[in-house]
Amino acid sequence: MKTLYIVRHAKSSWAYEGIKDIDRPLKKRGINDAYLVSQVLKNKVDTPNLFVSSCANRALHTAMIFSYTFNFPLANLKVSKALYSFSDGYLIKTVKAFDDGFESAIVFSHDHGINTFVNKFGDKFISHVPTCGVIGIRFKDKHWKNIKKGETFLTEFPKHHKPAKND
Repeated sequence: MKTLYIVRHAKSSWAYEGIKDIDRPLKKRGINDAYLVSQVLKNKVDTPNLFVSSCANRALHTAMIFSYTFNFPLANLKVSKALYSFSDGYLIKTVKAFDDGFESAIVFSHDHGINTFVNKFGDKFISHVPTCGVIGIRFKDKHWKNIKKGETFLTEFPKHHKPAKND
């Protein structure tokens, strides 16, 4: 059995003019959400065997916060240029190429690719994965390359763990 956690990077900033999209940093809210959601996840699941992040600053910073929370060595965090994509194709290729020695993995990536992936491979429709949202999918397969349809067993979004706003 293989277990995959897909994390959409935390909320990023558009406030800086003249920087490339790949270099956009997290907003303060994004940093706070990453600490919040990573702690919630740590209290619910075992530490994934493999951490893989898009090379984009916002995804990598999110992955670093999760790594810190899980006490996962930063030296073992894998960075993938292929995950800096907004389609599910590179995400699928990346996951299916994981070494079978890893029973669980957590991937930090981007909006459209994640939404398509979790609905293609999970068994629950999710209309939108928000920033810093985490989806957990279990596969009965023994080999990552063979994953098809799994069981969506976890959805954690920052809003689930914040006090309601009074209007």
